[in-house]
Amino acid sequence: MKLSFGLFLCNLGATSAWSTHTSRSTGFASSTSTRTSTSTSTSLRSSTDTNDVNADANNANDANTNDYNVVFRPSTDPEAFDNSKIGAARVHRYARDGNDDDTGTEYVMWYHGRDSGFDAEGKLPPLTTGRIGRATSRNGLYWERSEEGSASEDVSGVSLGLNNESWWGFDTAHVGLGQVMLPMSTPAVMTEGGVYLMYYMGGNFEETSIGQYLDKDIVVDGMEEATIMGMNMKIGIALSQDGIAFGRVEGDDPSGAVMAPYSASDPNMKYMKALRDEDGSLLNLPEELYCGWPEVAVNDIPADERINDGTMAQRSFYMFYSTMLKDTKEKAIAVAVGDDGFKWDKRGIGIQPSADGTGMDNGGCARCTIVKNAKYNNENGNGSGTWENTVGWLMFYEGVSLEDGKHRVMAAESMNLREWTKLGVVLDIGSEGSWDSDGVGAPHLLRLDDGTTRMYYTGQGKDGSTAIGVAKCEDNEVTEFVREQAVVTFSEE
Repeated sequence: MKLSFGLFLCNLGATSAWSTHTSRSTGFASSTSTRTSTSTSTSLRSSTDTNDVNADANNANDANTNDYNVVFRPSTDPEAFDNSKIGAARVHRYARDGNDDDTGTEYVMWYHGRDSGFDAEGKLPPLTTGRIGRATSRNGLYWERSEEGSASEDVSGVSLGLNNESWWGFDTAHVGLGQVMLPMSTPAVMTEGGVYLMYYMGGNFEETSIGQYLDKDIVVDGMEEATIMGMNMKIGIALSQDGIAFGRVEGDDPSGAVMAPYSASDPNMKYMKALRDEDGSLLNLPEELYCGWPEVAVNDIPADERINDGTMAQRSFYMFYSTMLKDTKEKAIAVAVGDDGFKWDKRGIGIQPSADGTGMDNGGCARCTIVKNAKYNNENGNGSGTWENTVGWLMFYEGVSLEDGKHRVMAAESMNLREWTKLGVVLDIGSEGSWDSDGVGAPHLLRLDDGTTRMYYTGQGKDGSTAIGVAKCEDNEVTEFVREQAVVTFSEE
């Protein structure tokens, strides 16, 4: 049976049938400012399919569409794995060997999506997860889907699909992207020759009771009998030599995962009851209902230079993942630590709704990205400088408001990756009628050579449609983003 019980997952891909929230005016103005080129002769929109230019390019600023910052949409190919929903774009930029200028620059986007026939019986959570694919770009705005993928997948263009080889696996029903780490970016996790390291989550066909994800004061007829598949999500790792086809790495969990939700009754997790933090204190971990959307931060300070005074991260790797706490049903971002990127120890909650119930994330915190603080150096004043890492870290995450049930991108800062100070909303929902008026989230940041910071994010419209958009911040503080003009213009002299 289908049941309506709210945005319990903090997901952007949920259909209206699953939401019990009633939208109300919040009085919050959306950040829709843009930097628009004065050249008007020719314009190209970002691609919706390989080599497919949006036919509505000349209407990019039309108030009726208001989608000028969309760079990637679900495929229009009825056979494509992502023709219904997409989400969680993770973008990296790198230079081709032997090129010292922008002509050798390439952007790569990994993302997840599902097709219109995926979960036809409605047994899985209504997310954007399904399979993971890839797209490329020369400027970060105009994208072409990759037709290449893993030869072992049942659908073309898929880099990592469903686990059809291990029926007991945690990822047989749907998979979703967390993060991709590039070759040589983290030497401690490299194999000989260098690899791409993908952190992802997945769910299987195990049935769990819908009631365990609901607040205790919510009463729904038939709830006791209602079940859902694919909710007991866990986190896995996959490796690739080319960034196109990924192969799974077997984790320590019996399901093959490297991170599973903590359950005090699980005999494989008995040792976690005695886990201690870096300061020696007993952790008393809260029980979790799922683990998803992993984000890994690498601490580049050498171990012998880490001062344990609260101002420095103490471990080499920190994984942040979205979860729901079993006892309180609170949506929060948990943290785990490790020394090699493969084995992890839980450390409890990293960031969660404020205890006093205030703030635009009082309905839950989820899906984050972590970046080092950095300053922009442009000594030559030519608009093409360099970024230099500084002390501290920034987290950008989804906050869910109890006021209207909508998702916004929020930020927090930390010196040691454990204690976080919230900074508030940095990207609000779109204006009424826009493509992202119903929610924004799953942020990912890219610092550009001109000193600006670009955010790729997933947006959702009132009709449940999803797409990837871009927003920019002009200064080092990165506390406010405005939607970026994604139209490429060519001047005629």
